[in-house]
Amino acid sequence: MARTGRRPGRSGTREAILAAARSAFAQHGFDKASIRQIAAAAGVDPALVHHYFGSKDQLFVAALHFPIDPGTVLPDLLEGGPDGLGERLIRLFVSIWDSPAGTAGVALLRSALNHEWSARMLRDFLTTQILRRIADALHLPDATLRLPLVASQLVGLAMIRYVLRLEPLAGAPVEWLVSVYGPTIQRYLTMPLPPAPDQDSATWKASPVEAAEPRES
Repeated sequence: MARTGRRPGRSGTREAILAAARSAFAQHGFDKASIRQIAAAAGVDPALVHHYFGSKDQLFVAALHFPIDPGTVLPDLLEGGPDGLGERLIRLFVSIWDSPAGTAGVALLRSALNHEWSARMLRDFLTTQILRRIADALHLPDATLRLPLVASQLVGLAMIRYVLRLEPLAGAPVEWLVSVYGPTIQRYLTMPLPPAPDQDSATWKASPVEAAEPRES
């Protein structure tokens, strides 16, 4: 007999798991959400979640409708080591977003602009599935400073090229973008950077105007 409250593996089960996963990842973040928690919310056994999606990382990719699985493309990207990684990263990034798969990425980016839960999931995805993998593979110093700088270039380029479609970047050839963005990303990854600001300082918490022009008491 089937256990009470458990959903058998039939049509609709996959969608129920994805819905539960989106809710869990948005509410708790990738690291704190668990397969067991997601399975309970979907009314299935944890083994069924693994059956449909494999690992938690793969479930996250599916829940976010991300156009590619970083776990399948990053190993080849990182195999060459840190030298030239900035150019390789931009070339891969643009080639994916220029392909039909990039349509899902554009939809995700638009959603993140309008919904906080989407923004949190996208932020968590960039951090755990892409940037953390790069940091672990290259043993980057000051990764908490370097990787958000890399993300600023990637997300900024995606916004300008695919959402706002601002020329000349919207129609620029891939290799031109590689030549422009690659050195900047390489600098963020491997070259010396100023120390990160103290986020607990009054200057960091103040607005730029307040930090530049303190008010008289």
